[in-house]
Amino acid sequence: MPIVFAGTADPVGAGLVASLARPGGNVTGFMQFEYSLSAKWLELLKQIAPSVTRAAVLRDPVVTAGIGQFAVIQSAAPSVGIDVSPVNVRIAQEIEQAVTAFAHSPNGGLIVTASGLAAVHRDLIITLAARHKLPAVYARRLFVAEGGLMCYGADRVELFRQAAQYVDRILKGEKPADLPVQAPTKYELVINLKTAKALGLSVPASLLARADEVIE
Repeated sequence: MPIVFAGTADPVGAGLVASLARPGGNVTGFMQFEYSLSAKWLELLKQIAPSVTRAAVLRDPVVTAGIGQFAVIQSAAPSVGIDVSPVNVRIAQEIEQAVTAFAHSPNGGLIVTASGLAAVHRDLIITLAARHKLPAVYARRLFVAEGGLMCYGADRVELFRQAAQYVDRILKGEKPADLPVQAPTKYELVINLKTAKALGLSVPASLLARADEVIE
């Protein structure tokens, strides 16, 4: 059965496909993000909360995506003047202990990378960010809709729409091997103004103007 996937940021490195342009075999699909996107989260955190000089990066250390995202963020950190440290997202107790300890020092913020486990623990993560007054940037709109500050990531509705088109083409006889694996082409920036106000943040007009959605 042909497979249309939307997941890993590096399907070639993960051995899922031979190349992005010619995936080969019986697999094709869409990536949810590119690693370079990770640096954007750090830049946005600095823009919405200029006083931030430290960031805890919540990521899954067991999967390739978690390692890759943190590496990009770590590489970009000196250019924006933020020191970063990793926090594992595999166990709720570990998340709470690490974020609470991190919050003991001033000028901190959070970056929550794209991860299935981050989504599983989202209620806890959003609660901790609010409790400790930590500005946080997320990879998915889901977090912002539930009270998170800001997100930047691929428009998942658009991803699934494109995946449906691939399914249609395959059912009509095209081979998955001939359909290139595609990176996202549409990204969304969402800001929660209510959360910004609770954190005492004044969102720059330039950032609001770029937002695809503002939650009030």
